[in-house]
Amino acid sequence: MSVLQAIVLGALQGATEFLPVSSSGHLVIGRELLGLSDIPVLFDVLLHIATLTAVVVVLRRRVLAVATGTLRYLIGRRDEPARVMARSAAIIVCATLVTGIVGVALRMVVDADDARTASALFLVTAVLLIAAKTQRGARTQADLGVVDGIVIGLLQAVAVLPGISRSGATITAGLFRGLDRGQAGEFSFLLSIPAILGALVLTLGDAEVLTAQLSVTALLAGCAAAMVVGATSIVLLLRLLRRGRLYLFAAYLVPLGIFGLIAF
Repeated sequence: MSVLQAIVLGALQGATEFLPVSSSGHLVIGRELLGLSDIPVLFDVLLHIATLTAVVVVLRRRVLAVATGTLRYLIGRRDEPARVMARSAAIIVCATLVTGIVGVALRMVVDADDARTASALFLVTAVLLIAAKTQRGARTQADLGVVDGIVIGLLQAVAVLPGISRSGATITAGLFRGLDRGQAGEFSFLLSIPAILGALVLTLGDAEVLTAQLSVTALLAGCAAAMVVGATSIVLLLRLLRRGRLYLFAAYLVPLGIFGLIAF
């Protein structure tokens, strides 16, 4: 893989990780078009780590509040702000556990590297985004309970399939559970942190294979592109989400899915 190819895939990852268009599906098709089908899964995960950095930077205040509030709660300083933050962290853990269990099972039965599968599932993501158009909740993350965590975690698990957008699925789930639009988007981004870290742990075994096929320069270039474009995508999505325009991405996914089904 050349440096330019790594930058293209990194920018593609950064643009699609948070925009509700499925980063995994785009990477599958992107590798197919670039003739890079033999790149280890760890490369994808490292690009995810780069975009995870973008989450922490853009949502640094919220991330810090959840982390410090949970710590204060655990050491016995259980005032109301600490209780709310600890509850939020507990729901994130609950959703992540559900995602891990169901997601592993799904990956065992579905080919995650098939371009036709990704193309078909782009259409499913489009349906989710259109369905979410009418949802206008008023709940905040402080109102979330275990059932909410399970439902959102299940939708995030489905997003391990190429073509199903993780952000699109979790935001849609949050909206149908009555979350405010901005709160649904923020919770989706927070939920990506343990999900991405978990994926990294599961694919560390590919490290030796990855370094044999990809130079350090290309890897760093791809990650830098993913981080910069990812931060831009977060800001853009939050603005569109608050205006109720998430469905606009369906206009892109439908022709993309149809094209993929025909081309592959």
